[in-house]
This record gives sequence, C-alpha cells and structure tokens, in this order.
Amino acid sequence: MPEVRFMTLDPGHFHASLVQKEMYPGVAPKVDVYAPLGSDLTEHLARIAAFNTRAEKPTAWQLEIHTGPDFFERMLREKPGNVVVISGRNNGKIDLIGRSVEAGLNVLADKPWILKSADLSALDRALATADQKGVVAYDIMTERFEVTTALQRELVNDAAISGGIGPGTPDRPAVYMESVHHLLKLVAGAPNMRPAWFFDPSQQGEGLNDIGTHLVDLVQWTLYPNQAIDYRQDVKVLSAQRWPTPISEANFKRVTGGQPFPTSVLPRVENGTLQYDCNTLVSYAVRGTNVTLNVIWDWEPPAGAGDRHYAIYRGRKAAVEIRQTKADSYLPELSVIPNQASDAPALLAAVNARLKALAATFDGVTAEMKDGRIHVAIPARYRVGHEAHFAQVTRNFLSYLQDRSKLPTWERPNMLAKYYVTTTGTELSHESPVKVAPRVAPE
Repeated sequence: MPEVRFMTLDPGHFHASLVQKEMYPGVAPKVDVYAPLGSDLTEHLARIAAFNTRAEKPTAWQLEIHTGPDFFERMLREKPGNVVVISGRNNGKIDLIGRSVEAGLNVLADKPWILKSADLSALDRALATADQKGVVAYDIMTERFEVTTALQRELVNDAAISGGIGPGTPDRPAVYMESVHHLLKLVAGAPNMRPAWFFDPSQQGEGLNDIGTHLVDLVQWTLYPNQAIDYRQDVKVLSAQRWPTPISEANFKRVTGGQPFPTSVLPRVENGTLQYDCNTLVSYAVRGTNVTLNVIWDWEPPAGAGDRHYAIYRGRKAAVEIRQTKADSYLPELSVIPNQASDAPALLAAVNARLKALAATFDGVTAEMKDGRIHVAIPARYRVGHEAHFAQVTRNFLSYLQDRSKLPTWERPNMLAKYYVTTTGTELSHESPVKVAPRVAPE
C-alpha cells in the first residue's frame, strides 16, 4: 500500500487529537484538517501543538488547515490523504463515514457511529460499501487494549477458572458492568474544555449511545471471542431506564470556557440547572446470557481518581472481576472470586497456569490469594493508560490497511449488534425515566 496520509475531519472531540499523540512508521507527518473555523478546530490545533512541543518524545506533525462551510465536500474533491479520522458531533456521523468510504477512503472513526436504531441500515450500508471498495472502516474500541480487560477475557474463557458463564437472570445478571465518566476532567495534562453542543443529546447522544458502545463491545468480545453475533437472532433488549446529571449554569460555563446554555438544551433547564440526560441502565440478553450495563456521567472525579470501570462475569466456579477503588489508588485491579472457598487452591493453580501460558504477551503477570480472592498482580509496564490506547488502536488499524484480509470477519456483524443494543436501549430508556439508578461497584 502507498504511504498512509491522515486527513482529520471536523475534530469536535479530543479523541481526534489522541490518534496523533505519537508518530507511526509508514504514516506521513503531514495531516490535512478539514473543519469549520471555530473553537473545536482551535482546541484541536492546540493539542497537536502540545504533542509537537512536549519535552519527552515530541511528535512532528505538520498540519495543513482547510476551513469553510463546504469543508467536507472539499475534502472529498481534493482527497490529499487516504485515511480520514472522524471524532466530533455524533449526529450525522454515519453519513460522513458512508460518503467517505464510497469515495474510496479508509475511515478511523470514534464512537458512536449512530444514535438511532433507524440508522442501523445506514451503518450496514457503510460497512458493506467498505467491503466492496476494499477499504477499512474501523471503530476506535480502545478498551480492548486495557490490560485488565484483556486478561479478564482470557480468564473468563478458561473453563478451569470460571467454569463457564451461566445465563444468569435479569435480576442477577451473569455480566454486570458499571462505568463512571466525568464531565470535568484532565486530558493530556490540561482541563478538558467541552463544546456547548456536547451537552445536547441530539448531537452527542446519551450515556448508553456513547460510553455504552465500549461496554457492549467488551461483553461480546469477552463472552464470544472471534464469533459473529447476529443481533436479529442473538440479542434481546429487555428493559432500560435513564436519569439526568444536574449541571449548574456556573459549572456549565466552567467546563465550556464561559459558554451559556445553548438554545437546544433550554427545555431541560430547571431553575438555572441543566438536567443533562446522560445516564442509562440497560438489561439485555445475548445468546441467552443476561447482561446489565450501568452507564454514568458524574460531574468530576474524587481527588486522585479518574473515570472508573467495574465489570464482573459470574461463572459456575468463580466470578472474574475488575474494580477500581480508593484502596487501590483507583487503579483497575483484576481478581478471581471463588464461589466456594474450598475451591480456592485449585482455582489459584488454574489461574497461574493460564498466566504462564500467556507469558509471551503478559510476561511477569502473577496471581496470589489476597483477602479471600485471587488477585492478579500486573506489572506497571502494562498500565499504559487510556490515552495510550488510541495509538494501540491506530496501529491495529494500520496493520489492516497493509493487509485487509487480517480484518476479522466478525467485526462487521458485531458492530451492528453493538449499535443495536446502544440505540434500542437508549430509545427504550425514554419510556422509564428515574431519579437515579443504584450503583453496585465498590468505592
């Protein structure tokens, strides 16, 4: 394949810049940015400039900026690159992706690709067109590269450890995940200013639309590795609820750099406080296995904490759990919890045997009994952090550009299944608003 050259399209979300946090062999340093002139663009340029001027391993990106109201049409006409990176407004994103692949461009796009179940057909067409054109359209699923989730997948699928995951019930699901993100936080060492449109669910989507894509993806990827999921036969969305996170006008201006509430959200402003619809609890079944996801946006994290992820897979012999608590300095920690205390010695031996078999990838990872659970000790070198996962996804994407036959065939149906759950669950949640849903994850 000829040299890869990125084009960045309307970078309204900071994830667009994280793709360029490092350089890649075979990728041209020159990147063309097509976007309307405004704060979204200037924030993106500032992040790339910070990467280029940092003291440790500075990047060397050269940006050429193309602005104007017809920026997308201009990109399709000029096509100075062969890969378009899309991370911004989510409403209408699937149209940008579809037209880009139709033009013969490879696409690396941030989630979510669609917000409504009515757009599943457009998603299917875009993926089919990518297949027909021989280009790669790839979803940025960073959480597959988090070390604890990768190891959790291995332990869940070892019958000597989990005993297999049972079906569970809607009230006690076989899989439960709780994800807590924060509206005000640091990104690349600086406060992350969010555009005012971010708080309009019709543009950004709700919690399950957005963060939920990662959770649904992990469930499929973990329970049924390398297997295609047919959402028409394999998935049933059972129930969903939603509730808002209140944001005062002062806090809204704090996170948007002084912007007032946009007109589009005024119907959800009560007594000077925006009731931001961004939290979703959904229960569904995939191939008969009951799953519950709790997607939460809090205002800002506790001191020393960041976004938090909790995930438990309940097996017939043991549960395999990831948790982030203050006791562990909010680092994600992986444990195996025996269903019967008497099984602990055999389970510990099975975990260590599995980790030994994984030494080529995870050398130095060990297990030990700790407070009645089998704790998986992970060396610090594997804890690279969320921002570094974008480079790992990008390198994976680049390998598919070199040889498209390496792109797994299950990715396409599983994307459809993932977005079926997130869109259908979000729409179902509108029928059952609640004040707040209970949390399960330990603090």
